[in-house]
Amino acid sequence: MQAHRYAIYLAPAEPYRTFGSRWLGRDADTGAALSLPRGMAPRPADWVRAPAHYGLHATLKPPFRLADGTDGAMLDAAARRFVRGRETFDAPLTLRGLRGFIAWCLEAGSDGAHRMHGLADACVREFEPFRAPATAGELSKRRPDRLAAGERRMLEAWGYPYVFETFVFHITLTGMLDAADERAALARLSAACGPLLETPLHVDGISIFVQPKPGADFIVARHYGFTGSISNGAGAAYLDA
Repeated sequence: MQAHRYAIYLAPAEPYRTFGSRWLGRDADTGAALSLPRGMAPRPADWVRAPAHYGLHATLKPPFRLADGTDGAMLDAAARRFVRGRETFDAPLTLRGLRGFIAWCLEAGSDGAHRMHGLADACVREFEPFRAPATAGELSKRRPDRLAAGERRMLEAWGYPYVFETFVFHITLTGMLDAADERAALARLSAACGPLLETPLHVDGISIFVQPKPGADFIVARHYGFTGSISNGAGAAYLDA
């Protein structure tokens, strides 16, 4: 069974996973709806509709269709090889606006930021044989006319504008917002999740998410721990022969 698209994501560890999933209102492992964190007032559904579609994550290799001659089982085997021998690390996070949306981002200059960049670069390169070339329609959705020159080069070469030197790690918490909503969302999240940011994000593996069919929400297929642990999400069947 093959999914429409696959993606290599970082699924945040606790305590970020529970808070972030409840903020978005959806559990990416199961696809189930979730209530907001305890004590948090309702927030506009429009704020989180776009990120909830993808599930709580940070992009390492963005969604792709499988290349001819590859399948989910081969991708699964590659992920198992990829994590073998990798070491866990911690990365301090901060909450801020990014290109019109709100996200948890890395503290610039930290050792964790450097290691995260290396992890993302490795994912882009090593899983590239599984990516079918982007179609003209897929490329146009990225609005290349609005991208910087370096971002356009990345889009043409890798199918995504924000990789390698243009990569910015982020765990998306809202969709694109106008200035007033961005201020309101930032204030709401700052008050609610401020204590979380005292704990660095523990990076201990990667995950494969799948989009079963066009337009469907992304769900976790499988988590791959650097220590050898493997756990399934609701989309695991899309990785099995």
